[in-house]
Amino acid sequence: MSTELQSRRAGLPHAVFLQRVADEPATSPDVRLGQGAFLTLRFVDLLAPDREPPTPDVFRYQWAATERYCVELSGEGTEASHLSCIVRAAGEAHRDGDIRLLAPALFAYALYLEQESHFEEAEDALLTMMSVGSGRLSPSDAISAWLRLGRVRRLQADFDQADAAYAEAGRIAASVGDRQAVLTSHVGQANVVYFRGNLDEAERRWHSILADTIGTPYRVVTAQAEHGLGNLLNLRGQPQEGAPHLWRAYELYEEESAQLRVLTDLGIVMLRLGHVEDAERALGEVVRRERVGAESLTNALIELMHCASYRGDRVGFERWRERCLERVPQEPPNVRADFSMKAGIGYARFGNGKKSEGHLRQALEIATAHDLNELVFRIEPILARAKDCGALEHVESAAPEHSYNAESLKQVSASLAMLGAES
Repeated sequence: MSTELQSRRAGLPHAVFLQRVADEPATSPDVRLGQGAFLTLRFVDLLAPDREPPTPDVFRYQWAATERYCVELSGEGTEASHLSCIVRAAGEAHRDGDIRLLAPALFAYALYLEQESHFEEAEDALLTMMSVGSGRLSPSDAISAWLRLGRVRRLQADFDQADAAYAEAGRIAASVGDRQAVLTSHVGQANVVYFRGNLDEAERRWHSILADTIGTPYRVVTAQAEHGLGNLLNLRGQPQEGAPHLWRAYELYEEESAQLRVLTDLGIVMLRLGHVEDAERALGEVVRRERVGAESLTNALIELMHCASYRGDRVGFERWRERCLERVPQEPPNVRADFSMKAGIGYARFGNGKKSEGHLRQALEIATAHDLNELVFRIEPILARAKDCGALEHVESAAPEHSYNAESLKQVSASLAMLGAES
């Protein structure tokens, strides 16, 4: 067992789920589900390899008690179903002596928690999967868990631990000769470098990954590298070069959730280039197709608010801002900072200097507190300009760049027009 998983034993295991009691009324469904998750994962802990195996009677008693509580939650929706699946899988794993039977249920629950922006809880579920299954999981399950843990930690801006999780996934993948998983771990580490603001190193890594995928069938890895490079080029002041990379990523992705994430980023780039209609087509497609409470939908709403302020549409700006406020408080720090920054830019465009400065300061505080260096670098000059004269037209990221007409951009625009026509 790794040092990290050993240290996790300190304190009350799964206490993060009990935090819901502090956030909600004691009788609310969310609190009861949190208590159910706590009991369920404590039950799973009985199967950990570093503890004395429970006697059959003790195991049956705790199984029955946990299952009974989950039955009482059965009307509370998706999370209750996940908890019941975990309890059932734990019983089967104990009966058959095969811990691998438990991994899919825990992993599915972690994915659900991540989608609901319960990142600390998702991390706990993944760590439970790895600590209970230590040395007994299949390599593919272990790799998937470490890769997802890296993502969950990155979303919390816990960059050192995210990098460590991706590195562990790569180590396991290399030990079993899984080249695609090794490259996927490199994608995760490049993302960490990117979000820390080291764009030179991130660019080097994206190009290296693309070179390593030439002649391979690893379509999703190529898409992830194109996606990362497209975003990076935009931040480097080369949006006209970034847009084609993003569209290639869209064409390569097969999962709808990944397609929607890249469409959001493409909308950002097209707005910066002054192609407002193209930006709104891309972002509108995300809003139309997104059916779950995912981060891509929140980002699309933020960017549509940004488009409205660029066009001088005060009513549209307020409408999109109100929709953002329903979702932003539950999102990770980078999304909250981005919303505050773009709300601040919008208020400046409409001549409300006081609100603009307040939102920009809030954005800077969030970005600084969570070591989001790339966002800090973008926000500081915008805030300085707003304080000086309240005009943001010439500040990078505050207003779109000159409209480019390169052939590659014409192709992206035509593709977005067809996308809108198909919908």
